[in-house]
Amino acid sequence: MEEFFLDPFTESEQLLLQPFTTNCDRSVFCLYNLPEVVKGALFSRYSRSDKSLRRILLDEFINAPEAGFVGSGDQSTEQLVAIQKATGFYDRVLIGYGDDSVAELGGAHIACEGISNIAAKALEDSRLGISPLEKSTRYVPFNRQINGRYRYYREPSIMASSYAERYEKTLDNLFDTYTQLIDPLLVWVRSVHPRDNDTSERAYNSATRAKALDLLRGLLPMATLTNVGLFGNGRAFEYLLVKLAASPHAELRSLSGSMQQELDRVIPSFVKRAKTERGAKYAHYLSTNRQNTQLLTQKLLGTTQPTSSPTVQLVEYDPQAEIKVVAAILYPHSDLTLEQIQAYAADLATSERVEMINTYAGERESRFHRPGRAFEEVYYTFDILADIGAYRDLQRHRVLTQERQRFSVAHGYIVPPELTAANLATPYQQALDDAAETTEFISKDLPEASEYVVPFAYLVRWRIKLNLREVYHLVELRSTRQGHPSYRAIAQQMYQQIQAHHPTLVAPMQFVDLNDYVLERLSAEQRIDSKLQQLNQ
Repeated sequence: MEEFFLDPFTESEQLLLQPFTTNCDRSVFCLYNLPEVVKGALFSRYSRSDKSLRRILLDEFINAPEAGFVGSGDQSTEQLVAIQKATGFYDRVLIGYGDDSVAELGGAHIACEGISNIAAKALEDSRLGISPLEKSTRYVPFNRQINGRYRYYREPSIMASSYAERYEKTLDNLFDTYTQLIDPLLVWVRSVHPRDNDTSERAYNSATRAKALDLLRGLLPMATLTNVGLFGNGRAFEYLLVKLAASPHAELRSLSGSMQQELDRVIPSFVKRAKTERGAKYAHYLSTNRQNTQLLTQKLLGTTQPTSSPTVQLVEYDPQAEIKVVAAILYPHSDLTLEQIQAYAADLATSERVEMINTYAGERESRFHRPGRAFEEVYYTFDILADIGAYRDLQRHRVLTQERQRFSVAHGYIVPPELTAANLATPYQQALDDAAETTEFISKDLPEASEYVVPFAYLVRWRIKLNLREVYHLVELRSTRQGHPSYRAIAQQMYQQIQAHHPTLVAPMQFVDLNDYVLERLSAEQRIDSKLQQLNQ
């Protein structure tokens, strides 16, 4: 980098910049101590100015009276920013840009606490621009009570109906059963998997407790309250707010308003359109289209009964996948047209295509060494029927297309074999059967609201369409030993079904774990022990 091209700053200018930039004399630096709206406006001006970023910050923000920077009179002291004035300045400067990407230049962290799993899944359905983190059912028991009441969402339309008492009784029974089974199941897990001398008590206790909670999470209903933290840019948040406002669930519509109120405090200019007439029309469009499509689907398919199908079914793949991947590998290293290269790849011998694919994938030393974009050339479509618990985990993958059917009890539920072995399956099944009766009872009048009753053990059907590169990521990550058995089985079947059609393309996928384990978290906990020992040395 050519440091001699840097914009020189006087000593007084450097003092003004110091609270907001990590350095004043290098070509790479970070911004800090600035509101998101100011950082977004600053980068937006950056794209339409010949000035350096720090010069724009000085001339058009710090030294501009309308920007709202407030000093103490002593330029060496840290500056404070008046966010409201900066927001006005942002709007005035950028009003004519008409570029939605501007809203990606500012972001925010937001916590959504005490929301149902219905709401959590809606938040995590965002694919780009938002990074979510959710309270874990593996490491945190969900049987805490506040003022003698379990923490689940009391859905307003149900609570205002004649179903209110039955709703609470059913969900209380699910949580009571969950609570009553934790200790006896933990005793059983530890009895059949005793600690060996190479395993610390900390690692053993963590792994066995995680196993017990994993086995019982099927009792948790979709109404279970959880916490979700999100970091995202303004553009993604604006779209999320509109989608929530279009939801058939009152909780999500209310959540949209609550999130709007808080985001208005930190990135107001980036999310303001969500609450305008434009945002309202967009939400109405989404809501109306969903309702109309649902009615038409019921009209066309209402009497058709589902056929039995495998848990994981590869329903679509490209017969020309190998040729297309090889062509995509060759393309950036050639001057030929894509059509010419595809014709060349089609004429290659199988051994030559194998060599090209293996060379491109290279020597992968870990699953983090992912092949390049040539593997995005081909796609696979899966139809999956699995427990909601597994869906909750796999749904968080975003660089793909996922769409699910409604949460219901129509497909039955799963009982972990360990519960049967521990003689604890009967109360587990009784609680799930009771939940199914209540779900179907409520769904007659309140079909959308009845989804809150459905426990995680029940099956849901969803489709996944993903490219080969994402297959590497999802399958190798979700088949690792420490993963939950439900989604490990899905990842393993996805791999096996692709391998049956395209063995050459998945040959470099060497970090797929096809084994079964009894204490999935134990090895991970032992690695934590090793890291703790290194820190204490």
